[in-house]
Amino acid sequence: MWPHYDTEMLFVRVVETADAVASAPGRLQKIAHFADLFRRLAPDEIRTVVALVSGQPRQGRLGLGHAALSEVTGLRPADEPTLTVAEVDRMFSALAAVAGAGSARQRARLLTDLFEKATAMEQDFLRRVLYGELRQGALEGVVLEAVARSAGVSAARLRRAVLMAGDPTAAAHAALTGGERALDAISVRVMQPVRPMLAGSADDLDAALNDIDEAALEFKLDGARVQIHKAGDEVRVFSRTLSDVTASVPEIVTLTRALPADDLILDGEVIALAESEAPRPFQTTMRRFGRTKDVVALQSDLPLTLFAFDCLFVEGSSLLDEPLSRRVDELERVAPAVAVPRVLRPTHEEAHAFARAALDRGHEGVMAKALSSPYAAGRRGAAWLKVKQSRTLDLVVLAAEWGHGRRRGWLSNLHLGARDPTNNSFVMMGKTFKGLTDQMLAWQTKELLARKVVQDGIIVHVRPELVVEVAFNEIQDSSRYPGGLTLRFARVKRYRSDKTAADTNTIDDVRRLAGRETGSDSQL
Repeated sequence: MWPHYDTEMLFVRVVETADAVASAPGRLQKIAHFADLFRRLAPDEIRTVVALVSGQPRQGRLGLGHAALSEVTGLRPADEPTLTVAEVDRMFSALAAVAGAGSARQRARLLTDLFEKATAMEQDFLRRVLYGELRQGALEGVVLEAVARSAGVSAARLRRAVLMAGDPTAAAHAALTGGERALDAISVRVMQPVRPMLAGSADDLDAALNDIDEAALEFKLDGARVQIHKAGDEVRVFSRTLSDVTASVPEIVTLTRALPADDLILDGEVIALAESEAPRPFQTTMRRFGRTKDVVALQSDLPLTLFAFDCLFVEGSSLLDEPLSRRVDELERVAPAVAVPRVLRPTHEEAHAFARAALDRGHEGVMAKALSSPYAAGRRGAAWLKVKQSRTLDLVVLAAEWGHGRRRGWLSNLHLGARDPTNNSFVMMGKTFKGLTDQMLAWQTKELLARKVVQDGIIVHVRPELVVEVAFNEIQDSSRYPGGLTLRFARVKRYRSDKTAADTNTIDDVRRLAGRETGSDSQL
């Protein structure tokens, strides 16, 4: 699509660009650096580089822990840069494929081979990518703007292609190799997961209804987000992060096969209910995922109930651009038995009665959605708003302190961070050891030690990967923390295994809740 590119790009060009972006003072300069890099890429390098500068290998998680990466720390770096982008990608693919007996030794050998070929600058970049310290996802907006500039395409059209492809690297490859025509060819297809639309938050129900002219209210469920695809008898179920979880939910597959539509994509949540039909805790529902060996026993002991709240595709037609009112009509037509409880255009009294009913049944609150809104990825103002009974934030764990007394031997006091999208980092919001059960303490100690980066006295600093939902009473000024704010009476509600660090609340969300700023979108 562009006239000149390096026949085989040296990896150091990617590293130098990433460093230039990190030190660039403004968004436009960052975009310019990335755009210059992308213009020089060969077609088969695009997905690799776009993934790396966004913060992770295109292969995803490579199964490397602190121990494996510690073994290559201190290796003598190469004097001159010789590694190519293709070599790094091949090595990451080899690492991703390692499994079975002797896998630790094989990973160590592959890592050593890679790091011995890398210069000091390249080793540092590789280490940060593999540790997750480039804040995967946080740079995606800048990267996509740069792809659009390099390809000469509309940024809005590129973002839409990302939504439908479910993969930013695939959309970037299409844009850079085929321009807008290639982007237009990316469409909603059954069995190709679509990026989920996200919600903002409202302080209370009246505030939410004031922001939406014609609203639908739904129960706000505390379950696992799923996207269900059906093509004839074939059914696949994807998680919020677009992972295939079909094997974990056989009852949802059976239920979906019985629906009348031949081609269908539904958006919704699955949740484990008690005999009283009250929702069971989120962690209980999540026991059903990631375990396939005993899925039959789990299905019997812990059945899941589907609540579908959107219909994205039916009988060959995409509904993404249709208003929610049309999508609701289609959902009620093809799957009325599994549709989430909902009321359309409620009066003030009806809205509050509906919200009380949701709380009485044990749910978190309600969702308020604009009936005129299309389905779109990301935070879209007041189109979808969560109204919860209590205020919570999704934060990332930056570090933890070894406990004492009854908690001796466990990592207890958590250092909590909010995402700062302006400089690709996290802002510490305070600490908490409250709300942690013995089971949670044991689990988080194991998981945090697996992500250990360095220890400073009793403080264990970790890769910012674990997301925790924190309830709090209020937000206060604080000169102790860099963001100038801290959470009063913060307590852990649960860990969010369905979210990544890129999904956490931003410091702007916290400021908005504190009344410092207005107009910031958030996704709590």
